[in-house]
Amino acid sequence: MKHLELQGKKRITGKKADVKSVRKEDRVPCVIYGAGVENTAFSVDEKALKALTHTPYSHIVDLDIEGAKHEAILKAIQYHPVTDRALHVDFLALDPAKPVTIEVPIKITGNSVGVRQGGKLNVPTRKLKVCGMIEKLPDELPVDITELGLGKQINAGDLKFDGIQIVSPKGTLVCAVRATRNSAAAAAETAE
Repeated sequence: MKHLELQGKKRITGKKADVKSVRKEDRVPCVIYGAGVENTAFSVDEKALKALTHTPYSHIVDLDIEGAKHEAILKAIQYHPVTDRALHVDFLALDPAKPVTIEVPIKITGNSVGVRQGGKLNVPTRKLKVCGMIEKLPDELPVDITELGLGKQINAGDLKFDGIQIVSPKGTLVCAVRATRNSAAAAAETAE
């Protein structure tokens, strides 16, 4: 899995004025907790944070908070309802000896038989939640749809990957090929 480095600066907590002053400096208030780390309030540069939040990929974040280094994942983020600026970010510190649960993007590969017959590919799920050791986590989950015919689908329970376990519900629809008018007309012509 890809790593992303962020530089943090400790911040004072307690008053709204403290948080507002952090945001005026184009920094985002953050907190890190978990894996034997004492809860630490800090801030990161807003532009640097966009490399983590404005991408379809998931990252392991290498945080450097004034010399203290931590491996973490993005746990939660709050956005302003109008401007969509990040207001606050929670990071979860990782223990390298324990498995990590994180969302990983799906990458559809291949050319489906059903699509070639005139069907339409539907991909309602873009990410699946997986669990595994940090070194085993993939950047993306490849899903081959070459043999996917008309009216067929792939669920999360149908997928298997080495070294990781899919935690998303087994019934989560990953992709399906739906029949269209063109595919129905083509099927009627071949039947005649």
